[in-house]
Amino acid sequence: GSEMPLLSVPREVAVGTAMLGVAFAAGVLAGKRRPPATYTGREGCAYPMGKNSPLQRYLLDHSLREHPILKKLRLLTADHPHGRMMVSCEEAQLMANLAKLIKAKKVIEIGMFTGYNAVSMALLLPDDGRVIACDINEDYAKIGRPLWKEAGVEHKIDLRIKPAIQTLDELLANGEAETFDFAFIDADKESYNEYYEKCFHLIKKGGIIAIDNVFWNGKVLKPRKDDLAAQSIHRLNEKLLRDARVNISMLPVGDGVTLAFKL
Repeated sequence: GSEMPLLSVPREVAVGTAMLGVAFAAGVLAGKRRPPATYTGREGCAYPMGKNSPLQRYLLDHSLREHPILKKLRLLTADHPHGRMMVSCEEAQLMANLAKLIKAKKVIEIGMFTGYNAVSMALLLPDDGRVIACDINEDYAKIGRPLWKEAGVEHKIDLRIKPAIQTLDELLANGEAETFDFAFIDADKESYNEYYEKCFHLIKKGGIIAIDNVFWNGKVLKPRKDDLAAQSIHRLNEKLLRDARVNISMLPVGDGVTLAFKL
């Protein structure tokens, strides 16, 4: 699709872009987020088939149905040097379709960044639905928050600024085990197994856990001894293959996403 003219970005969002750069320079997200391994173009969608692949462009041109506010948020985030941390738009659309299919009301997101996927989910949730969004940096959320409000979903996004493990433990301690419908894991890779196990207990039977970056730019094929992220993802990939508690599908979308369906 065509890009949005720069002048159509709201002033408060443009100001937020500067805040985004300052936050990153300060290293607030150290150890939490990572640039994705796949190429991401100007429009913020991953291209697993290769940069400028005609087939990938065809895929997007013939399948992406993007809310105008999501497009604004995608283009705004893609303008930042580290905007590639954002989930690919086609992956977000897939997860939103799955969440709608199972009539989701409660969603967990581990690693929110500026909120593209949180907004994508919130748009389809009922008015009393909630996305519990876990992150450790509020400055990135401030970039997207004006657009959450413009989309009319700000009240559905419950942002918890603290280590995700702490938030997940609090949810379990509050008796919310098996009350969530969908979980999306996209934060520090070394903690992936712990995130998965806690999300498994929070998700109800028939719910879905989506795990991002399961290819890690192909590094999972032969993880180096000093690449803890690749080792962690590879171990979880092998565990999921044998995990009889779930059905799984590993898909070549973005940098690879595994969908685990709780039995």
